[in-house]
Amino acid sequence: MIINGSQLLALEPIKNMEECKRVAHGTSYGLTEAGYDIRLKQDIRFRFVEYDRGYPPTPYLVVDSERIYGRFCLASAIEEFQMPENLVGIVHDKSTLARKGLSVFNTVIEPGFCGGLTLELVFHGSEDLHLPADIGIAQVLFHEICSPVRYNGKYQGQSTDPVAAIFSENLQQVPSGISTH
Repeated sequence: MIINGSQLLALEPIKNMEECKRVAHGTSYGLTEAGYDIRLKQDIRFRFVEYDRGYPPTPYLVVDSERIYGRFCLASAIEEFQMPENLVGIVHDKSTLARKGLSVFNTVIEPGFCGGLTLELVFHGSEDLHLPADIGIAQVLFHEICSPVRYNGKYQGQSTDPVAAIFSENLQQVPSGISTH
């Protein structure tokens, strides 16, 4: 079951939740009808540069003034999560930005996770796109789970800046449904 509205506010999976939908830079953020819209922490620009002699444009993006070539970048949400042990969050694209060619990978926010949220963005468009800091970047839907559990993984407590992939050599296997706290 999706948890929304006053019940979501009472569970407070995000610190300092906005109690209603707000708008910045043409997109919503805060409490929505079915979930919560989170905001982008960094200023990101996807740009295209024309090569000489008719080659196709090469995309690059600018994240907080740093130029990165390609269509993929890591970013982060302004919001900081403090997930209860009975909720899982699923990150989804916002349709306004998806219509411009932006995909936000559908990340799972585990029960008991605390910390900042790294977002993986891919731009499929062919025209420049500017994503100002504070824009509503993705929607999170919160689902209630049957057996409370607590995330105890490598990203627990991460900062609100983007965190690159961490590969673990010796992952401990925890049977499904067993709490690790």
